[in-house]
Amino acid sequence: MKFGTQSRPLSAGFNSVQRVMLTVWLALVPGTIAATVLLGWGVLINVLLAVATGLVAESSMLWLRKRPVRPAITDGSVVVLAWIFALCLPNLGPWWLPVFGAAFAVVVAKQLYGGLGFNLFNPAMVGYVVLLISFPEPMTRWGPAIDVGGSALNFAQSLAWSFTGSLPTGVGYDGLSVATPLDHMREQIMAGAPIHAATQSVLGGAGLERSWNLWLAGAFLLGGAFMLWRGVIRWHIPVAVLTGVAFMSGLLWLIDPQTHASPLFHLVSGAAIFGAFFVATDPVTASTTPRGRLIFGFGIGVLTVLIRSFGNYPDGVAFAVLLMNLCVPLIDYYTQPRVFGHKASGKQS
Repeated sequence: MKFGTQSRPLSAGFNSVQRVMLTVWLALVPGTIAATVLLGWGVLINVLLAVATGLVAESSMLWLRKRPVRPAITDGSVVVLAWIFALCLPNLGPWWLPVFGAAFAVVVAKQLYGGLGFNLFNPAMVGYVVLLISFPEPMTRWGPAIDVGGSALNFAQSLAWSFTGSLPTGVGYDGLSVATPLDHMREQIMAGAPIHAATQSVLGGAGLERSWNLWLAGAFLLGGAFMLWRGVIRWHIPVAVLTGVAFMSGLLWLIDPQTHASPLFHLVSGAAIFGAFFVATDPVTASTTPRGRLIFGFGIGVLTVLIRSFGNYPDGVAFAVLLMNLCVPLIDYYTQPRVFGHKASGKQS
């Protein structure tokens, strides 16, 4: 009698990690293209520098740890890490921001914890927060690519600005830089402007130089929907994050609509949608249970709005993600599904 053999039903394919990472790459493309069109070549320069640095840092650390280099490099995970990190950086920042941040994220936040699958905190957000705290001034250098008085930079000029800080004759930095929607809202409120006036330019017009965040949010939403369709991420965390943002911002808005922005503004401004689909869904640092994912995501959404509203930083997604990473062991402990035939206390029924 001849017996056939089959692979284990729960075993992953040889290149399952590569397939997942390739899907994430494809999902990042619409947002990256939109960011490059709206914010300039600096976005693409940041991505290229961060990815190159991430690959070098990953290879170097694996070599020092005497671990196989090629499998870890070719699985695509470090590219995703560096790519996501780079999209958080200002498009007018100097070259060393993506280099230093990506190296820190890979070496300290990932490899020193043991590599892929062992890190406690989201490495991309660790790298971003370290830069934000250590170098606050260059981390605020945002500017639109849309021609504002003839000041849009081409690729060569963007490279020159990134590496040397030089601009074409007749173009000043003040002509390039512009506040993000969240920065603009905070500046207007501090100047005494009503909240409606501070937010309507983002939600209702004033050209792409103000409303570019709407287009970015739509592009990243498209990428997130693609990942959901391909089954790379589950719906729990993105929905919970956006629900948390809407709930907390809606509550503050109802309490004092003259001071706090509407839920719609918070949802489409900053990194809310990008964070919900591409950052919070990191499978290593997120909760592993269905109920836990809902709690984890909702906590990120609530903390994001609280940090935006009462903290020192306009956006709070990165801090919210890292704070909830701390809570994951506790969340998982209390949300583990009960084993069939056993009571919650662990005694057999």
